[in-house]
Amino acid sequence: MQLKYQQTLNESISFEGIGLHSGINAKVKIHPALENHGIVFQRTDISDKGDNKVQASFKNVSSAILCTTLKNQNGVEVSTVEHLLAALFITGIDNALIEINAKEVPIMDGSSKCFVEMIMDKGLKSQNQLIKYLKVQKKVELFHGDKFISIEPHNSLNINFKLVYKNNIIGNQENDIDLSKKKNLYDIYSSRTFCLLEDVEKIRSAGLAKGGSLDNAIVVDEDRILNKEGLRNPKEFVNHKILDCIGDLYTSGYRIIGSVNCSQGGHFLTNQLLKKVFENKENFSIIEIQERNLPHTILNKTLLRSIA
Repeated sequence: MQLKYQQTLNESISFEGIGLHSGINAKVKIHPALENHGIVFQRTDISDKGDNKVQASFKNVSSAILCTTLKNQNGVEVSTVEHLLAALFITGIDNALIEINAKEVPIMDGSSKCFVEMIMDKGLKSQNQLIKYLKVQKKVELFHGDKFISIEPHNSLNINFKLVYKNNIIGNQENDIDLSKKKNLYDIYSSRTFCLLEDVEKIRSAGLAKGGSLDNAIVVDEDRILNKEGLRNPKEFVNHKILDCIGDLYTSGYRIIGSVNCSQGGHFLTNQLLKKVFENKENFSIIEIQERNLPHTILNKTLLRSIA
């Protein structure tokens, strides 16, 4: 079901935790925001005499290596934003101001589960402005070596993702998710980030994963999972990739109506896809829904109003 009106938090929420890559503890406060504000991060550890706000926009993505990093024109950065952005999308938050006193969003348990639960505990507030949707009009695709991503017209946001690993535990996984059916999203937002044990030292030698542990990531060692509790669901690896994709797609600034198909992709490929979509106005239209809680399956031109 598509929502008609924008939403924000009913009241502010606060949390803190360690950054996966920086290893630095960060405190975060998410505040309600006015209509059409969008999702904005604000670095409270940086003087507000300059611009310490960073819009969650694909245009502001400065790095997409192992996580998504946003940077404004003054060089102010916020990294590992994808899990929190995915939680905001899944719970239906259109407008929020996110105060953070460090560079990196806490990794929490490696998924979006904590974020989703905190948001739903506080509740949502409906606003007066209509939601602006980005409806894909033409297929756009990208190839990067053996990796692939595309988006094409559809009547909801659907994501099909394929993983191909030589590792026997991860192997070849695929899942197809319709984001309009929120009942099946628990396995998505509760799925944790993961890595191979053999890659841990390489990642740390690059100055990353300083805060990584078995408390916030699944670690696979050849034919076994090092986490004592095992997997949360049979497709947790590919489900986490879908979670990342949701968060990265939300940097479009809109709720997308289209079908995404991705094989072996990640943050970089999703960001490049958004850039390519926005290169040509014929690829999409910005619309408002004229019926409350309109089922995805009956989306058509008579019930939509194009505004761009």
